[in-house]
Amino acid sequence: MGKYYVPTKGVESWSELLPNRDTQWKEGCSAYELAHCWEEAENLPSCVERVFKSSNIPLLQDVEVLYGFPEYKVSLPGRGKISHNDLYLLARANNELLTIMVEGKVSEPFGDKVVATWKGDTPSDGKTKRLAYLLELLNLKEEDTQKIRYQLLHRTASAIVEAKKINANNALMLVHSFCEEGKWFDDYASFVKLFNLEPSRNAVVGPVAVNGVNLYFGWVKGTKVMPKELSQLRKLEC
Repeated sequence: MGKYYVPTKGVESWSELLPNRDTQWKEGCSAYELAHCWEEAENLPSCVERVFKSSNIPLLQDVEVLYGFPEYKVSLPGRGKISHNDLYLLARANNELLTIMVEGKVSEPFGDKVVATWKGDTPSDGKTKRLAYLLELLNLKEEDTQKIRYQLLHRTASAIVEAKKINANNALMLVHSFCEEGKWFDDYASFVKLFNLEPSRNAVVGPVAVNGVNLYFGWVKGTKVMPKELSQLRKLEC
């Protein structure tokens, strides 16, 4: 992966980074919704800012996005795919550095496998090494993660890895859901509870000290992009 990045030229620049643009870049898909929501925000999307402010967490009362990296890849030891994060944000929060890994969701789950299924009955040395790394980094026990979605582990690990790279004291794994029903919140909640936190929708919880980093978790409900015809009509009505 290259270490050089260029500014976007609008939301279409995000689509060029997708592994499957034909299926991922359309209204109602998480990549499309996330790109429009964040690209069009001056700093934080209003839905995210409201949740941050209402959290009463001092760190999140004054958050400035310094840089954002769509489709950000984080390499992890052992066998398994690179963690392909929807959006990585480096932010200044209350005069401290904060790394944020944003996972966009509409109706899709957190990957198609829980840890037990991903590992299998006879795991390879590579998978054993990968899981051991994630468990040590997150300070979790293997027996507690068997029914946890594997994606949640490596997305959270990505936030911590990037925080440690730049000596940031704070990291946030943020789920930005565009689903009215809040699908898959229960999977997210089961994972967060492993850290002795009580998650809820439209809230940030934490911190919990993990590997020298103050780790937070958040779930924010966003609003889908309006169809072009409706958007134009509303502009005429204003």
